[in-house]
Amino acid sequence: MLAPLPERMRPKNLQEYVGQRHLVGDGCIMRNMIDSGNLSSFILWGPPGVGKTTLARIISETLDREFYTLSAVSSGVKDVREVIDAAKAKSLFSNAAAPILFIDEIHRFNKAQQDALLGAVESGTVVLIGATTENPSFEVITPLLSRCQVFVLKSLEQADLKILLDRALSCDEVLKERNIRISETDALFRQSGGDARKLLNILEIVVDSNLSGDTIVIDNRSVTECLQENVAIYDKDGEMHYDIISAFIKSVRGSDPNAAVYWMARMLEGGEDPLFIARRLCILAAEDIGLANPNALLLANSTFQIVHSIGMPEARIPLSECAIYLASSPKSNSAYLAINEAIECAKKDSVAPVPLYLRNAPTKLMEELGYSDGYRYAHDFPGHFADLEFMPSGMEGKAFYEPQPNRHEDGLKTYLMSCWPKYYSK
Repeated sequence: MLAPLPERMRPKNLQEYVGQRHLVGDGCIMRNMIDSGNLSSFILWGPPGVGKTTLARIISETLDREFYTLSAVSSGVKDVREVIDAAKAKSLFSNAAAPILFIDEIHRFNKAQQDALLGAVESGTVVLIGATTENPSFEVITPLLSRCQVFVLKSLEQADLKILLDRALSCDEVLKERNIRISETDALFRQSGGDARKLLNILEIVVDSNLSGDTIVIDNRSVTECLQENVAIYDKDGEMHYDIISAFIKSVRGSDPNAAVYWMARMLEGGEDPLFIARRLCILAAEDIGLANPNALLLANSTFQIVHSIGMPEARIPLSECAIYLASSPKSNSAYLAINEAIECAKKDSVAPVPLYLRNAPTKLMEELGYSDGYRYAHDFPGHFADLEFMPSGMEGKAFYEPQPNRHEDGLKTYLMSCWPKYYSK
């Protein structure tokens, strides 16, 4: 039986691997790890179809390491222990480097399954490579996370997709037999969404839909029409969720609760992970509602915990409540803008010294050097405010946070103006 096109085109070495140059490019962290052979456990975090599994296999082949693979969907603690026991047994009779244990969708492992990995990862019995589409800080237990580096993989850029497309047409034995002409790529790349697997699946669907022996012309129209006819195949794994989640977030940000629950329903009916939706609500509550209604973040976080506890189908109810509440809330992105501007400023001036009067003086020598000299304890002054400059030298009066007009921040601005007229007098 003929393998699908993405499997036929799976890269076999780093030279064939496309994308993630920030990790595997010359002189980059993962490339250095591979070249040196000093492999430590790590987790690959990124969207579907960006090369997580492929990269793990390439590393195993390049370093000639034995490769064990488990899927978190179908494996349990027993399977993990069997792999670890096999690795221990072989280490007794061989001086070979530790084998690689690759766990796909590691975010689906529960706490007990992840606990079973700790000893083997700590001792170096196996080198763990985990792959996840979800934020590891939410889904991977802290002890395991502390033993692993986390590498973030990015969606493929259009230039990467072009390389993959050209390579498939010129190298795949099946496609080379067909007379294929690419006249437009906009729809092909847009529908791929930076996903190599999706790109090659779409290409194969479009080619297979043409049963004639004539030239196959691939353009925006043919791609769109073909995907509409094959929507069940194309969407069977929920891979269209990027467009839907974008519409959902923009509906909440735009204060339209009706559109918000509609797009949420589309995601839930399409099989989207409800925790993914709950996490996006947490981010949105901080970024788009923020200080206009600080309770929004508390509700979003509570919703995440509830969804995690009860699961579907009941989780749809607190998700709906939270989405409607956030969409109906006043909006402010002042905290989001403030931290972004502060980070940019910190990047430009990362060596600005802390004023001496703001430093601690735990030793006598530090006291003699002037540490903490001149600091005024705010609670010793009327209104619990001491007029003291807290910015480093050269940044006096710099304001990152600009309160925005709304009921909560109006009161906050009045208070800040009374304390810091040099910042908030306008």
